Amino acid sequence: MATSATSDQLLVIIDPAARQGDGESVRIAKDVLSAGAAAKVCLPDSPEEFARVLGRRGSRRPVVVGDDRALVRAVSLLHRHRELSDCALSVVPVGPASLARSLGVPPGAVAAARAVLEGSVRRLDLLVDDSDGVVLGCLGIPPAAEPVGVLPGHPWLRSLVRRVVHGGAVRLRVDLDGETVTDLDHPVETVSISPLGHGLASVQIHPSPTLPTSAHTITVTGENFHYHADGVPSGPVRRRTWRVAEGAWGLVVPGGSRG
Repeated sequence: MATSATSDQLLVIIDPAARQGDGESVRIAKDVLSAGAAAKVCLPDSPEEFARVLGRRGSRRPVVVGDDRALVRAVSLLHRHRELSDCALSVVPVGPASLARSLGVPPGAVAAARAVLEGSVRRLDLLVDDSDGVVLGCLGIPPAAEPVGVLPGHPWLRSLVRRVVHGGAVRLRVDLDGETVTDLDHPVETVSISPLGHGLASVQIHPSPTLPTSAHTITVTGENFHYHADGVPSGPVRRRTWRVAEGAWGLVVPGGSRG
């Protein structure tokens, strides 16, 4: 369900990586936003400063200018402080942003900035794990592909993920809503989990046993397994539970762009 974005006052948080990587797109986004609303522009130089700026937003609508990592960081911070349900986020993608685009944010600084000014708030589901981590898009066990938007410039991390990816089948127990669908005696190659909507997550296991394709709660148990959430590698862990928080956060997207 979409509702109109309510505040005409914006807090524009420009991620350092965006400023360094594509200054022209940042300038365009800033000009469009400032021309259409009362915008306070902030240029944090570190994740800590990013957090402080977001925490002091007051009644202003936060607009993140940056890549998928910046979007995930903002959602994670708001969730951690239990402010996510009352705060509609906007994002102008600058840098790798396949996640933002998959959620309905248009590509390009001009189109995305106009969506911030003219769009509607769409409530989206969120995966929340038992360590208070969040997943906006896709979760993979083990990492099925090189994380989008995270690895460029970090050869050591690419090497680590390749070692995990090519490690072969892993022994995992997967419980969906309390029902065991695959156990440790059935090695699997990949498990993929993503919000499906209406409080459910899509669950895909390969090779696939007979199982439900969706669940409210997913628990994975294994010996020191790795996973990646929204392109960021995590682990190793022995057990992790993810639950779907229905309509947990709001993202401003072009009106009528998503059903």
